[in-house]
Amino acid sequence: MGSLMSCLSDPCPSGNRSPPLQAKRRSSTSSRGRGGGGGRDSAKASVSIDEEALAAAAALVLGQRGAAGGLGAFERSASVRYAAKRQSQGPPLPRSCSTRPRSLADPELQPQQLLAKDLNTKDLETNVIVLVHGGGFGAWCWYKSISLLEDSGFKVNAIDLTGSGIHSYDTNKISSLSEYAEPLTSYLKGLGGAEKVILVAHDLGGVCVSYAMEMFPSKVAKAVFLCAAMLTNGNSALDMFQQQMDTNGTLQKAQEFVYSNGKDRPPTAINIDRALLRDLLFNQSPSKDVSLASVSMRPIPFAPVLEKLVLTAENYGSVRRFYVETTEDNAIPLPLQQSMCGANPPEKVLRLKGADHAPFFSKPQALHKTLVEIATMPPPVQAS
Repeated sequence: MGSLMSCLSDPCPSGNRSPPLQAKRRSSTSSRGRGGGGGRDSAKASVSIDEEALAAAAALVLGQRGAAGGLGAFERSASVRYAAKRQSQGPPLPRSCSTRPRSLADPELQPQQLLAKDLNTKDLETNVIVLVHGGGFGAWCWYKSISLLEDSGFKVNAIDLTGSGIHSYDTNKISSLSEYAEPLTSYLKGLGGAEKVILVAHDLGGVCVSYAMEMFPSKVAKAVFLCAAMLTNGNSALDMFQQQMDTNGTLQKAQEFVYSNGKDRPPTAINIDRALLRDLLFNQSPSKDVSLASVSMRPIPFAPVLEKLVLTAENYGSVRRFYVETTEDNAIPLPLQQSMCGANPPEKVLRLKGADHAPFFSKPQALHKTLVEIATMPPPVQAS
């Protein structure tokens, strides 16, 4: 061991370096003694192997040190040895990372850069996107979408509706849709005269966005309904969810009514059974996001679910609408989504294959691509 450490710590001058020695392979019988001289032969063989091993180890270390000081280095992969030649022909190609860890020298291209590498959001009608969560959720559920959209150059605002997310109001005290949607309508009211935004609604957020479109049509460039309640005039979210209960019993099993005003009065809120969260909402989502939701979701106010919308063609009908379907949705199943689109046709219907009721968790990249596509979609050509 002392000899080995000496070899590693005191490299020989470059002028006296010898080519690395390679240890010879010996059969298992080469060190067996024959007759009376077997012990001496075995000892000599052992010393020879030790010396060769020490020399090989020293050569390895010297070779590595030599590479840093301009001396010849050990052979490496062709992609490294011929890198200089390749660079003279054009930008370097990415090296495979299937069998090695990422190197600082590797070019790193994010998925959103592939989506919108030539996108200049300043050229759009608006580059502001407002995300409106669904019942029980909060602005927290959009964390992946916020990051992706901002990286693509959009300005993003995620709203916490009344009694949701970090909004401190008691959900059980919400008595109307206008009260529930107040954070959204206040935001739109505060916009400048010519400012417009794209509203993205999820789940029950569709009711709030529809209400806001009726109130502030000139502020909304486009409205995107993401597996959301897209209702017609005179209908309520309860009417829609009633259809869901008729086709799938999962929602009925999962919901728990809260009666803060007493059992003789209407429910004030709805809770989702934590044991059924994954089956109902997150059947395709990563476990870490399901865990986040299980500790972040709050009760759904019941009054906004009951309230029937008043929508007009002049206001609500003047805003461009888009619907994004989710194929593996157990909360608002695909047939129900298609039924709403049939009753209230949007400008275009897009689809996220393999997405559950929380596509911002289960399919964030596909959702991002879809939102960018909608944001950059020009107005339809008017027939002459």
